[in-house]
Amino acid sequence: MNIINKYNSFDDAAMTARLKEGDKTAYEAIYNEYWPRLFSYIYNRLKSKEAAEEIIQEVFFSLWMKRATLDLTHSLSAYLFTAVKYQLFNYLKSDQVRRKYASQASVPLADNSNEENMAANDLKNTMEKEISRLPEKCQQVFRMSRQEHLSINDIASTLNISHKTVENHLTKALRQLRMVLGHYFCFLLIISSF
Repeated sequence: MNIINKYNSFDDAAMTARLKEGDKTAYEAIYNEYWPRLFSYIYNRLKSKEAAEEIIQEVFFSLWMKRATLDLTHSLSAYLFTAVKYQLFNYLKSDQVRRKYASQASVPLADNSNEENMAANDLKNTMEKEISRLPEKCQQVFRMSRQEHLSINDIASTLNISHKTVENHLTKALRQLRMVLGHYFCFLLIISSF
């Protein structure tokens, strides 16, 4: 019996205790157990594979980062589904912002479009500069995801790396870009894909 199967026989409390100790195998077992259910939950609401994968990636990344201070008042399942609902809410809010920017960008409001185009180009250039500062593999994964619109699974198979490694590269890239570009980040993601 391999280690992950051994861990799958533990209950949530035992898994959570091991996770809090930094046990990567317990984390992987939790990931493998809950990922399909969380994906179905999000996908049924958004009908977008990429968005569902991104939301779940954020939840599992956060779970690992907060593992030492994890204090569950209910089950691990309840914790993960609550975290996914919260991320879904944030996604929907930012999606409204993206749609608002996209609709405003498609309707010229004034004849100062040259200034707006210059500002948009400056923002795009700034984003490109920040992307180029990422580690090479991280850049490659980000560009494949955001510019070539490949799924996490497609990127993993193309680069011959694991699904988890792709998620880690995307998380690192998104975090870095959010930190540097702040509130312009959503707008930049929209214009960079055109």
